[in-house]
Amino acid sequence: MKNEKTKNENEASGVKKQAEMKAEKGTEAKTEAKTETEKEKTETKPFEVDRRSVYKCVQCGTCRSVCPVFETVGWESANTRGRMLIIKSLLEGREPSEDVLPSLATCTTCGICAAKCPAGANPPEVVEEARSELVRLGITTEGQEKLRSTITISGNSFGESKDRLHWLPDSERSKLPEKSDYVYFVGCFDSYRYPEFAKKTFEVLQHFGVTLLPDEHCCASPLLRTGFRPDAEKIMEHNLEQIRKVGAHTIITGCAGCYTTLKNNYPGNLRVISVPEFLAEHLGDLKLKRLDLKVTYHDPCHLGRHNGVYDAPREVIESICELKEMKNIRENSRCCGGGGGVRIGYPDISIELAKKRLEDVPEGVDYIVTSCPLCVRNLRDGGGDIEVIDIIELVAMALE
Repeated sequence: MKNEKTKNENEASGVKKQAEMKAEKGTEAKTEAKTETEKEKTETKPFEVDRRSVYKCVQCGTCRSVCPVFETVGWESANTRGRMLIIKSLLEGREPSEDVLPSLATCTTCGICAAKCPAGANPPEVVEEARSELVRLGITTEGQEKLRSTITISGNSFGESKDRLHWLPDSERSKLPEKSDYVYFVGCFDSYRYPEFAKKTFEVLQHFGVTLLPDEHCCASPLLRTGFRPDAEKIMEHNLEQIRKVGAHTIITGCAGCYTTLKNNYPGNLRVISVPEFLAEHLGDLKLKRLDLKVTYHDPCHLGRHNGVYDAPREVIESICELKEMKNIRENSRCCGGGGGVRIGYPDISIELAKKRLEDVPEGVDYIVTSCPLCVRNLRDGGGDIEVIDIIELVAMALE
């Protein structure tokens, strides 16, 4: 009996030891797995952008003579050549750090450097890619983070909580077609800062069967320009779902930033046109009266240099009144200073660029006309003595 008892105790002890060993191995395995996961999280890929685009830059300095930010601040690192050299050094092993931010974050992505580059480089594209890499590595400015938080939480770049279609009376909302081939993408600026632009634009467009998205969000341009690509993609997918619900194949927008984003960053099966292009296509239907006015036109960078829309706005203006061109126009047009996240990150530089652009305004004009609400805002803040208006306001005058 005693031997049997001892035998049972030994067996129980063996089972206990095996269980303990098994548990210990399980804990070790979990610890190893956890350590491996933490290792994966802490490991970072090296800084990487499209090297071919960077090495196209031959450091000739042509861009240095046209970069508006360099002209304003005078830093060597704040001209296009300086930025490309910094990005090249990051590719070749320089440690990415916050000291590169003042260089890359001050680029308005206006594109005049690309328009003038004899080697065919596209620095704004490279700068945007580099910003995305820095964001991935956790290197951002306070302004960038604030903008990201605002857009991802509220769905707009101003953090507004009110309905995006607050400018449209309830009686009109109930009449909106649920399905249409054409959608007017309003944008954050016209929705919340210039609702009168949105109202006047839609008053024209709805006569052509154009509808609105039931739940439009920011186009994601500010996120893309400042490097927050994953956040941008989520918002873009939301808008695409809205477009699919409506069944639209053509998107019309009055914002140059929305235009370039919808046209170049969203899927290619959408037709995207600007309000000036739509108006130019339908001049015969609008019955605009001639006005005794002289105006000048400012080419928005993302409508003009980035997408080649120069003729349509001029065609609309000249059907209404006399156009007197600025000193620098079309592909040579000076940036208003409002793009690329510079306005929120470096407002002083942004306003200086606007003031510089206002020096190009000819004498004897009644209005400065443009086709982008961001340009309207920045040029107005530049403090000139000539009123800045959106092209839809000029059209509304001619319709009245």
